[in-house]
Amino acid sequence: MADVAEHVRQDDEVLIERRGAIGHLILNRPRAINALNQAMVQRLADTLTSWADDDAVHAVVLTGAGDRGLCAGGDIVAIYHSLRDGHDAAARFWAEEYALDAAIASYPKPYVALMDGLVLGGGIGLSAHGRIRVVTERTRVGMPEVSIGFFPDVAGSWLLARAPGELGTHLALTGGTASGADAIALGLADHYVPSDRMPAMLEALETAQLEPAEPRGAVDIVAGFAVEPPPSELVTQRDWIDAAYAGDDAQTIVDRLSAAREPRAREAAATILSKSPTSVAVTLAALRRAPSLADVRAALDQDLRIATRFTRGTEVLEGIRAQVIDKDRTPHWNPATLAEVTPGTVAQYFEEHV
Repeated sequence: MADVAEHVRQDDEVLIERRGAIGHLILNRPRAINALNQAMVQRLADTLTSWADDDAVHAVVLTGAGDRGLCAGGDIVAIYHSLRDGHDAAARFWAEEYALDAAIASYPKPYVALMDGLVLGGGIGLSAHGRIRVVTERTRVGMPEVSIGFFPDVAGSWLLARAPGELGTHLALTGGTASGADAIALGLADHYVPSDRMPAMLEALETAQLEPAEPRGAVDIVAGFAVEPPPSELVTQRDWIDAAYAGDDAQTIVDRLSAAREPRAREAAATILSKSPTSVAVTLAALRRAPSLADVRAALDQDLRIATRFTRGTEVLEGIRAQVIDKDRTPHWNPATLAEVTPGTVAQYFEEHV
């Protein structure tokens, strides 16, 4: 079946194509692992709005260009320059990104996200809130924001708080990544499809007679290409993870991890202590608040309050500087220890800002 392309140039940062009854969105910054910028968010949002009322589009598929991953998250270099220059572009980006994530979570048509390769941060927002989430043997998912002085936004706390036991807490506080099999166990994905089956699965979706208001047809097609995922490595570690990460005090969690016999627990403690103490404490608080929120939109509203508060501090600037600007990997966090992050300080991140 011939493709009907709606994009103008092949170098557009989001390619928009109509393939049969499928609307295909392709993140197209492969050299940056398809990191999101504000223009991309706007283009995705506008297209999804248009397709929601287009009877010729029966389902939407999201993929990433290149072979490295779907999306490595937000363009943190652009965020760094915005914050350094005192502009409010970063806050506008987050507001628009979260609105897009909310639209994906409530999209009226089947939305299929192919989570192949790296899927980090903002990439989780574009995929894990969709109805049909597909991972492969190449998938690595994660919310690494504590490494750059931020927190798992895009309703990451909402998703990770619903993972079995304390697996989501472990992933969030360490900023680690997980496999495709782990993603299914965590509740971030639904189907495990070997990467070599992806082209045939896409062709099947493009040529199928799907009903736009009924996701079952798209689900059945994807399920027909899926296989049983391998065992989740994270799930096998639940005993020590659940024991160590219980509660709402980050220092207590680190102390338990440090004292554990399990070597991976002690490694986790060292990892957490290398992250921004403020980010770790705020992330833990967001995870513990998430179950009481009404829905994904409420979680995204909370994230916007937290993100806005982070724009007023120095942690994000310092974290991005150390990781990707100067690349010295030696951030100078302020405050420097978990003991210095008070409950009052954490509470300020959840307040309405004027």
